[in-house]
Parts: sequence; structure tokens; C-alpha cells
Amino acid sequence: MVEAKFLKPDTLALHAGQHPDPVTGARAVPIYQTTSFVFRDVDHAASLFNLEVGGHIYSRISNPTVSVFEERVAALEEGSGALAVSSG
Repeated sequence: MVEAKFLKPDTLALHAGQHPDPVTGARAVPIYQTTSFVFRDVDHAASLFNLEVGGHIYSRISNPTVSVFEERVAALEEGSGALAVSSG
């Protein structure tokens, strides 16, 4: 994969933070309309809640769709990370 610093802003806005789905080949970011995520076991849940591993716990905290958005903003701003928030 080409490093983000070599891509133009238009390309980053469309593709940063997401890879094509390996099963379907879909390029668009899926919209995950879920509020919760499954844990493999109790230890996995504990490590997620303790922030020992990355992953999604509850959609108000994070979800895969927002994660791609955050990665795109970070790539466009040449930052190391981004945080998307909302009021409502």
C-alpha cells in the first residue's frame, strides 16, 4: 500500500483509513448500524474495556465506520490520529 504522504488530498479523502473488503472486493466503507459488538470471551472483553487492545465495545464510544472517518481526517491533516465527536 502507498504511504499517505505520497497521495493527493482528493485520494486521501476517498480512500484513507479503509481497505477493500477481502471477501466481496467492495471499496466503499460499510455503515455499521449496530450499537454493540460481540466479545470472544470474558478476557477479550476485559482487555477491550481496560484499553489493552484496540477494538469496539459500544457504538457511542467507537465503531468501524467512525474509525475510518477519523483515520481519513488524520491523513488529510497529516496527523497521527483524530477524534470524531458529536452533540445531539
